[in-house]
Amino acid sequence: MAPAPIDPTAPAPRVTVVVPCFDYAGYLPVAVRSALAQTGVRVDVVVVDDASTDDSLAVARALAADDDRVTVLAHSTNQGPVATFNDGLARVTGDYLVRLDADDALTPGSLARAVALAERFPSVGMVYGRPVHFSGPVLPPARTDVRSWVVWSGASWLEHRCRRGVNCITSPEVLMRTSVVRDVGGQRDLAHAHDMEMWLRLARAADVARLDGPDQAWHREHEASLSAREVDGLTDLHERALAFATLFGDGRGDPVESQRLHGLARRALAREALLGACQGYVRGWADDASTRPLLDFAHAMVDDVDDLPEAARLRASRRAGARRARYVPRLVAPAVLTLVDRRLRARAWQRTGL
Repeated sequence: MAPAPIDPTAPAPRVTVVVPCFDYAGYLPVAVRSALAQTGVRVDVVVVDDASTDDSLAVARALAADDDRVTVLAHSTNQGPVATFNDGLARVTGDYLVRLDADDALTPGSLARAVALAERFPSVGMVYGRPVHFSGPVLPPARTDVRSWVVWSGASWLEHRCRRGVNCITSPEVLMRTSVVRDVGGQRDLAHAHDMEMWLRLARAADVARLDGPDQAWHREHEASLSAREVDGLTDLHERALAFATLFGDGRGDPVESQRLHGLARRALAREALLGACQGYVRGWADDASTRPLLDFAHAMVDDVDDLPEAARLRASRRAGARRARYVPRLVAPAVLTLVDRRLRARAWQRTGL
């Protein structure tokens, strides 16, 4: 069942699409035109060029010359993705906003679908759907039919994320309510987890909704993308830990609840670190030196590391060593179950967005 249509007698809601850009001259036109082609809403686009070394700024200005709905801001020095988005955020005039990287694109009807759901539920601060990850020059087909939707309380969505310890959103598939973003503020200066921390912060302030069925955005995978920069597993754990620490250490929200949720997140991250070390032994690459940083990370997250379910398994793996661990049934069996669980979670994400 689709969300209720927007009232045709009322002015169409306005959506501002902020497009941070650095050296994406070849991709920028696709991103901007995918926003300008949206129907059922009024759209304006703010391109923020972060001192690109290619022709991105010239391309952006040419797009603005062709369509007065496009505004261009230009940095004289490179300031990074967070400052670039926040500068665009300051120019947002729409009721809703989207952060669209210059190498991504919005699917047809994306904004109208998300706005219809947000208009029906004023308590919702952000709406997301499924992103299509792709590579190559051609945008793949996108599903556009809405089968159903779900609205979670922000508190329940946030707790689910803390219990999992992972991000479930890419970025371009999210529509944000501008008034909520104004209340919580823009992105915070985190190297890799600034998007994740913002989704968590929005959920702390408002409800969260998801469209079930349609593909809401295209996310391009390529070697030059920010998301493709090499981030090893340990760095990723530290970045997610910093996102949760930043969120729950900002003095907003109920302090007792923040402490509880932060504890859940830290425990989830500690377990993931130990689990990664266990898997390393069974796969034959781990040793005490390579797994010590993961164990140290787990100890930094929680005081009761030895009581975690994965701790005994890691001790047994270390005793066996990488050469023997792969042949020990009581170590191999849980490793296989871990892989099965990851695949089931990936399928659940495709279905539920969680």
